[in-house]
Amino acid sequence: MKKAEVPKNPAKEIQKAIDQPCAGPTLEEIVRGKRKDAERLIVAITVSDITRPVPYQGKAGILPPLLKKLRTLGIPAQNIRIIVGTGTHRASTFREKIEMFGKEVVSSFEVLDHDCENESTLVSVGQTPTGTSVYLNQLFHEADLKIATSLTESHFMAGASGGRKAVCPGLVDLRTIQKFHSPEFLESPFATNLVFKGNPCHEEALAVAKSVGVDFAITVTLDKDMRMTGLFAGDLERVLELAVEKIKTYVAIPVDEEFDIVLTHGGYVGRDHYQTAKAAVGAIPAVKEKGIIIIAADNRDREPIGGPEYKTLCHLLKLQGPDGYVEVLKSPSWKFTKDQWEPEVWGRVLRKVGEEGMIYCTSDIPEPVFSMLPGVSGYDFLTPAGKKKGRAKKVQEMVQNAVFYFYQSAKERGISPRMAFVREGPYGVPVKP
Repeated sequence: MKKAEVPKNPAKEIQKAIDQPCAGPTLEEIVRGKRKDAERLIVAITVSDITRPVPYQGKAGILPPLLKKLRTLGIPAQNIRIIVGTGTHRASTFREKIEMFGKEVVSSFEVLDHDCENESTLVSVGQTPTGTSVYLNQLFHEADLKIATSLTESHFMAGASGGRKAVCPGLVDLRTIQKFHSPEFLESPFATNLVFKGNPCHEEALAVAKSVGVDFAITVTLDKDMRMTGLFAGDLERVLELAVEKIKTYVAIPVDEEFDIVLTHGGYVGRDHYQTAKAAVGAIPAVKEKGIIIIAADNRDREPIGGPEYKTLCHLLKLQGPDGYVEVLKSPSWKFTKDQWEPEVWGRVLRKVGEEGMIYCTSDIPEPVFSMLPGVSGYDFLTPAGKKKGRAKKVQEMVQNAVFYFYQSAKERGISPRMAFVREGPYGVPVKP
């Protein structure tokens, strides 16, 4: 990725963005327009879960100045609810809430997790243009003032994360997510990184978010070292547009050739196998047909693969192959399962390089379990001595030996192999001119 400019005083930039939004009314104007005394207003703020490195806490965090601003406007702390937009992800642990938002916020404000399957906590908010009946988190819907916070980075389905995705899939029900993650949408060639025109995932999420009526949006952009490069506040749609303009200047990496071997990694988001798909899909434009993608992953989550449904679906993908898996999902007898979409996008990788061309290197998933996951296990490239090493050293040896093996295999076939390393993993986006 290109080097991105980082503000010298992030805290000052955050405060400026909150006080002087780039589009739409200020928070003062929004509060006055509610025609209700500030001390009686109920505020709902949706936030990301632990899978997104949003700078929420600390001196350069976005939550403390936002919460202080609301308090300054006369809104009491007990009227402010912070809702973790989990989508289909598991609920946050107390420790994760502390890590994300800080002790002071967690002890002073109500912090709740959205549950897409608990119908008693959801309310109907109408239909999208595609006919999707939308059910939304009731606490967010009933709030007088709705605020969406997020991180905007490239996204392998929706073009970019952030903005509207804080609402859909963040705060909607499983039925709405069923459409958002359906084969009808995911198999579209426009459902990919940095593409918005004709992207059904982006269009559906935007339609849902606009129907909900978000009053104020805040999104942050980061560089490869997770430092803030920009903060955009105000109108939901305009904020996302400006954030995308920003990231496009440095995340897109032009590639004028495809490589025999591509090495990438899961980055921060690759806490588990489920999320590491982002890195694998991102590498597709850089690799040759039937080439090799080697993925190094720090799957440090308490569930290093993902939930039980995801594990079962990965095994189904392994057995059926990518095309067979999609046919199963399209079958009238198939009942939508919340994690079915992630194995489907792993299928994109398998279509390009094949089962034997995707090498997954992590020491956090037990070796016997790899038989149910797509691709080739990095354990196959460990020496007996390597198996006794620590977790990071194991992955280092897996990667190194895999590179040696496939490089030498290509040489033996008379190929002078070319190799690329996607240094930023899921955050860099190889694009063809």
